[in-house]
Amino acid sequence: MSSQYPPLTCKEVKRILAYLGFVARPQKGTSHEQWVKEHDGALYKVTVDCPKSPFTQTLIKSMAAQAGMTKKEFYRIFRLIK
Repeated sequence: MSSQYPPLTCKEVKRILAYLGFVARPQKGTSHEQWVKEHDGALYKVTVDCPKSPFTQTLIKSMAAQAGMTKKEFYRIFRLIK
């Protein structure tokens, strides 16, 4: 596994999303959390499935895309706030 892109935990992904302005939607009885953000008239929705943590590169890339960014940008934020 590349040290440039280490696996991320659920807590780390949620910290990145909160930094980016996403908020968790209230949920009932599911392990999947929905994080949402409206920006320039577009609604971004990121699904975070905490039982799958630490997340694979495929899931991290998917969550980054749902947030409207690349995996590289997602990790840049991670390094900034860690």
